[in-house]
Amino acid sequence: MDSKASARWEGGLKDGKGNVSTESGVLDAGYSFKQRFEGEPGTNPEELIGAAHASCFSMALSMILGEKGYTADAIETSAKVTLSQSDAGFDISNIHLDVVAEISGADDAAFQEAAETAKANCPVSKVLNADISMTAKLKA
Repeated sequence: MDSKASARWEGGLKDGKGNVSTESGVLDAGYSFKQRFEGEPGTNPEELIGAAHASCFSMALSMILGEKGYTADAIETSAKVTLSQSDAGFDISNIHLDVVAEISGADDAAFQEAAETAKANCPVSKVLNADISMTAKLKA
């Protein structure tokens, strides 16, 4: 399966603007230097990576739980993506997943094992060259 997305940029780094979109049409958004580095409302590449990682992780966790005989009532995952600057330039240094799940009949040990497996093995985790940390909480 292949998925496509595209981006177009016009102008200089600080005064330019871009647009990012997906073939499915689900995403069609503008982005700029101010949105990425100065907190102006709008999207940026790190936010999009966070959304991809959170959704991929949640699906992987659901699959792993299913293999253990559990069905999640709900899995809520947020991803905090950290863009850092060093002498070598900018890089995504850390992604922290914050997970809260409701899973009938599951104990915390089984949940934590499944969450760690999903963190290590979801396709987006595998492609990222960043330190991936996680806090996982099973709701009682």
